[in-house]
Amino acid sequence: MKKILVTGASGQLGRCLKDASLNYPAFNFHFADRSELDVAKRDSVKEFFANQSFDYCINTAAYTNVEKAESEEDAAFSTNAIGAKNLAEACADSNTLLVHISTDYVFDGEKRTPYLESDPTNPINSYGASKLKGEEYIQEVCDKHLIIRTSWLYSQYGHNFLNSMLRFAEEGRDLSITTEQVGVPTNANDLAVALLEIASTENELYGLYHFSNKGSGTWYDFAEAIFTFSEQIKNVKLAKTEQYRTFAARPAYSILNTDKLSNNFGVRMIDWKDSLQQLIKNHKQ
Repeated sequence: MKKILVTGASGQLGRCLKDASLNYPAFNFHFADRSELDVAKRDSVKEFFANQSFDYCINTAAYTNVEKAESEEDAAFSTNAIGAKNLAEACADSNTLLVHISTDYVFDGEKRTPYLESDPTNPINSYGASKLKGEEYIQEVCDKHLIIRTSWLYSQYGHNFLNSMLRFAEEGRDLSITTEQVGVPTNANDLAVALLEIASTENELYGLYHFSNKGSGTWYDFAEAIFTFSEQIKNVKLAKTEQYRTFAARPAYSILNTDKLSNNFGVRMIDWKDSLQQLIKNHKQ
């Protein structure tokens, strides 16, 4: 039986993977949160891998606060770059396939057609820079790797745009949501299933890939869809704004081309609005 280690198990993607794992009885899963495995601590990672063997390591451990990363750059790089390097070294030594999650924020947003895996990277914030450095470490250290960039992740778990908007609706807030960034909201549950489907193929086409839901939209479009599908559109005053001041710069365009992943692994992409509507329907109480 193949054994899969999932790091960052208490985060939203880790929790979605735990849910999805129930449908993959052919795998033996080990879910490790930061208290059990702090990827930023090299000696702890080496010891952890020395005591157990894994066929796959899905690394969802990440520093994801884009705003705070500007003032906490060391913390972001510690997890996103050094942590990735530590896992890559351990996976290389133990012949474990490392599946690492990265981000659309490695791009600068200057392009106006979906980004290919081969397009030049140029992050414009500290979070993106830390994730790109993690990619580079993995590519240098571990031949058996899959780096999967994704975008605008949300789910029923944790701190994310979906849960923030639902909370604001309950509070009856007036909201101004930006229209100046275009991307693809991506359901972390869909990514979790895709990762386990990829593992199931045992395909050895290693390298860099993109995953997101289909379609595109702005953050305003995302918010409007959330309130529409949750039937709370009348509870909020929603307004568009072109300018929304943030501490961290964000790419104006970050749609990812996902053809390579579909072609090599047969992964099916779902329209982001359909996926969002289904998630809200499933978890509406």
